[in-house]
Amino acid sequence: MREVDVLVLGGGPAGCRAATDSARLRPGATVALAERMGVVGGVCVNTGTIPSKTLREAVLYLAGYRQRAYYGSEYRLKSPITQADLVARTQHVIDQELRVMHTQLGRVGVELLQGDARFLGPHEVEIASCEDRSSQVVRASQIFIATGSEAVRTAGFPYDGTKVVVPDELFALRGLPRSMVIVGGGVIGCEYASIYALAGIAVTVIDPRPGLLAFLDSEIRGECDREMVRNGVTFRLGQQVESVACLPDGAVATRLAGGETVTADLVMTAAGRAGNVASLDLRAAGLKADDNGRIGVDSTFRTAVPHIFAVGDVVGFPSLASAATEQGRVAAAMAAERQPPPLPESLPIGIYTIPEMAAVGKSEDQLRRARVDYVASRARWSDISRGHITGDEVGMLKMLWHPDTRRILGVHIVGEGAAELIHLGHAVMSLGGTVDYFVEAVFNYPTLAQAYKVAVEGIPGRPSITG
Repeated sequence: MREVDVLVLGGGPAGCRAATDSARLRPGATVALAERMGVVGGVCVNTGTIPSKTLREAVLYLAGYRQRAYYGSEYRLKSPITQADLVARTQHVIDQELRVMHTQLGRVGVELLQGDARFLGPHEVEIASCEDRSSQVVRASQIFIATGSEAVRTAGFPYDGTKVVVPDELFALRGLPRSMVIVGGGVIGCEYASIYALAGIAVTVIDPRPGLLAFLDSEIRGECDREMVRNGVTFRLGQQVESVACLPDGAVATRLAGGETVTADLVMTAAGRAGNVASLDLRAAGLKADDNGRIGVDSTFRTAVPHIFAVGDVVGFPSLASAATEQGRVAAAMAAERQPPPLPESLPIGIYTIPEMAAVGKSEDQLRRARVDYVASRARWSDISRGHITGDEVGMLKMLWHPDTRRILGVHIVGEGAAELIHLGHAVMSLGGTVDYFVEAVFNYPTLAQAYKVAVEGIPGRPSITG
C-alpha cells in the first residue's frame, strides 16, 4: 500500500488547483492526483469548455461573422465549413492546454496516477488502470474529490455517438450534419445552437419552457434571442419531446407530445450534467451523494468526513470552471489549516452564445420583484467608436445602480467582448464602488470598455468638496 499526504481524485480545473496549491502550501508533502483519462484537464479541457469555445472562435472566423456589417450578411470566409476545419483548431488548443497543465503539476511535484478511483475506506482508495486493469491501493491523510460531471442521458433515447449524441461526443463526429435538433435550451444547448447555426447547419432547439436562460436579464436575453434567430436558429419552445428514433434512411425523428415530428441528421440532448460519482463507492468512505450525483459540503468544501473535501461540478451550483478553480484553492488552503477569504457572493457569468452574454449581480427582473429602487443606465456598441470599428451591431451594456447609495447592483452585457468586459463591473461591485467611478474614470480610446462611461453620461457626479 502506498501512502501519500494528499490524494486528489480528478484532474479538471478544481482538482488541478487543489493539487498544485496543496503542494505549494505544504513543502515536502507528497501529493498525488488520480485521473481516469491518463491526461489532466477533465471534461473542461478535453471535450467541454475549451473545445466548445475554440469551436465558437473557429466558426466566427470562418463564417465571417465579425465582418458582415461591412461586407454584407452573405459574407463568408469559407464555405462550406467542415468538421476537419473545426477539429484541427480545437485539437491544437487542447494540446497546448494540456502541456501547460502537466507542466504546472510537475513543477510543484504532483504525481499523476492513471486509472479509475474507488474508495475502500475513509483513507484508502484503489486506483485501477484503465489499460491493463492492474491496481494499486493508496492511503492518504487527506482526499479531495474532484471527479467532475457527465452529461445526463434521457431514458429511452437511442444514443449511439453518431446520430443521437450528448455534447461531449460532438468532436468525435466524422462530419458536420446538414441539420440538427437540440433537445434542451439551457446554457450548453443555446451555445451549441448559435455556433452550429452560424456554421450553416439548420438548427432547431426544442424545450418545454416558455423562455430560455431565465436567470439572465430579460432585455439582454432578448437581444441574444433575436440575433440567434437571424443567424438561423429555430426555437420550438413550450414543446415536450415524446421520443427520438433513428430512421432507415439515416435521419433521426424527434416526436413531440402534440404528435408533430421534427426530422434532422443529428439529435443532441442537453439535459444537464450529473456528478461523476457512480464508480467511487462513496459509502465505503462514509459519504453519499444526492440523486444528481452531488456531494454535500460546507462553505469550505469539507464533506461530512472531515479529512475529505469535494470541489467542482461534483458539488453542484454554479458548475463553472472559473468557480471550480477557486473552490480548489479554498479547499486546499483549509486542508492546510490556512484561513482563505471565502468566495465572493456574486460571481461573474459568461455565456458563450453568438452573441456572447455576461452578467454579475442582480438583474432588472430580480430588482423589480424585490421592490428595490434602481436606475438602469445603458450604452450600445453603436454608441461607441470601438463598436463602429468592430462592426458589432448587437452589443449593449446595462448597468443597474441604487439612486441613493449609488452602489452598483448589477451589470449585464451582450455582444462582442461581453465575457471580458464583465470583470470591470465585477471588480467595482466587489470593492463596494459606486457609479461615480465610471462617471469620473478615464478609459483608453477607442475601447469597448468605454461603454461603462457612455452608459453614465449625463448622470450628475458626486458633490464637489469645497472649503
